[in-house]
Amino acid sequence: MRKADAENKDIFLLDKTKAMSHHIFILSPTDTPLYSLTHYSSKPVQSTGSSLSSNLPSWSTSAFAGTLTALSGASSATQHHTSGGGGVRVGGGQDRHVIQMIANASLDAIEEVMRRDSAMYLKSVDKFNEWIVSAFVTAGNKDMKFIILHETKNDDGIKVFFNDLWELYVKTAMNPFHTAHTPIRSAVFDSRVRASAKKNL
Repeated sequence: MRKADAENKDIFLLDKTKAMSHHIFILSPTDTPLYSLTHYSSKPVQSTGSSLSSNLPSWSTSAFAGTLTALSGASSATQHHTSGGGGVRVGGGQDRHVIQMIANASLDAIEEVMRRDSAMYLKSVDKFNEWIVSAFVTAGNKDMKFIILHETKNDDGIKVFFNDLWELYVKTAMNPFHTAHTPIRSAVFDSRVRASAKKNL
């Protein structure tokens, strides 16, 4: 009897919540992407309705359903693609090109905040519908930009994650086999970024 109650409770919780996603980007001083990761948090968040679709006519919501879903931040079925023997999680309702567009559009806001504030952790610098853009900029004249798109506020966890990411990046940049400002393809770097994201986001 208790097992059935627990299963019903799990089903209820799945209906009422959705997993959060975090889209992480590292950009060179010339805004060239060096690393990107989509992290799906196991910490549930209350799902919200799409405010974007409620303001549009019905013909537009059906014709552009995929883009509308991505822009609103709503979740849909996640697809799994296999590449080189490993499973790669793609989707989750967010079209990758829309996420990249939001990250690119936030660069102007990041530059504006950088001129006003000398801090490395810039907190939330921009917002697009449900997506909050947080940024971290390295010190010095060759500013690296770390960007996270997320759906809920978590300033303390994001700050710790950015500090971990900065430390990992410095260690990678100091590696004599890594060329500065080139894409990061290290499996060790990737696994450590994922571990920090799982812990802090």
